[in-house]
Amino acid sequence: MVKEARTVEVEKVAVIGSGNWGTVIARILGGNVAQQKGFDREVKMWVFEEMIGDKKLTELINEKHENVKYLPGFKLPNNIKAVPDILEATKDATVLVFVIPHQFVREVCDKLQGNVHSKAKAISLVKGFDATETGIRPISHVIKEALKIPVCTLSGANIANEIAEEKFSETTIGYKNLQEGELFKRLFETKYFKVGIVDDVLGVELCGALKNVVAIGAGIIDGLKLGDNTKAAIIRIGLLEMKKYIKMFYKGIKDETFFESCGIADVITTCYGGRNRKAAEAFVLTGKSFDQLEKELLNGQKLQGTLTAKELNTVLKNKGLENEFPLFTTVYKIVFEGLDPKKIFDDIV
Repeated sequence: MVKEARTVEVEKVAVIGSGNWGTVIARILGGNVAQQKGFDREVKMWVFEEMIGDKKLTELINEKHENVKYLPGFKLPNNIKAVPDILEATKDATVLVFVIPHQFVREVCDKLQGNVHSKAKAISLVKGFDATETGIRPISHVIKEALKIPVCTLSGANIANEIAEEKFSETTIGYKNLQEGELFKRLFETKYFKVGIVDDVLGVELCGALKNVVAIGAGIIDGLKLGDNTKAAIIRIGLLEMKKYIKMFYKGIKDETFFESCGIADVITTCYGGRNRKAAEAFVLTGKSFDQLEKELLNGQKLQGTLTAKELNTVLKNKGLENEFPLFTTVYKIVFEGLDPKKIFDDIV
């Protein structure tokens, strides 16, 4: 039986994160809350403060209504307010939108613990896992356990700049409570950003995390100039390993989730246009480390796939399952153990 959602008269939205994707999402949310009933018009966006020249990034965002570092050239609605203090940014917020690199989620939740609205709910757009000594946990579990609030998830074939340019895209929201799923659909959907909702919080989230490992494999193929047929094979094998892993370790995952935007569509777009693919191709072509390429290519953004590959391999190795997931294992060995990228197919086919 679905529990009745906790409701408030006016929902107040806070965006936790201000990178490329976080800023794109803030643009969408700022526009939607201004046009729809039931939402406070102001959206606060938490910004990890940094200096751009002689000015603070938050000051530049609020003065220019533009994130000049992470999304230059795209105006933000005037109702978006950049805030450097996480507690100020989330004060009185009933909707918390998490869109930060996964390695920072625990630290942010520690700061928010005991300081969220009694009727708050969250949605995680975070890609990756929380690594512990005993294994890895979904980010939605970390947020839910730390803040004692319900958590939905959003993931899909969503290259941030294309959405900023208002090119048509789809995404998927996973919910446990239908009323919350419908609220988030109303909050995120636009004419160019189509939202599908499914009763599968973990399926949506885990697809979003694992596809970045597959994208590294696709980038290696691009770096080796092996062509589209080979990349298609990596995508197919990768999707099968994603499904196998998710079904093996988590209950209640729906088969149809893999055919939503968060599944096959996200794998395809990330393997052709994502930052993990781009860095992996450069890794093969230049011989530079992923850490160095992250600094050179991503303008302050973080790679998620390399860290996820490492976290994933820890689980597979501890459970004696590396041979069961040859693509995941081979990507890890290429990235972290010096395996020749040309050997990517040796253990896969």
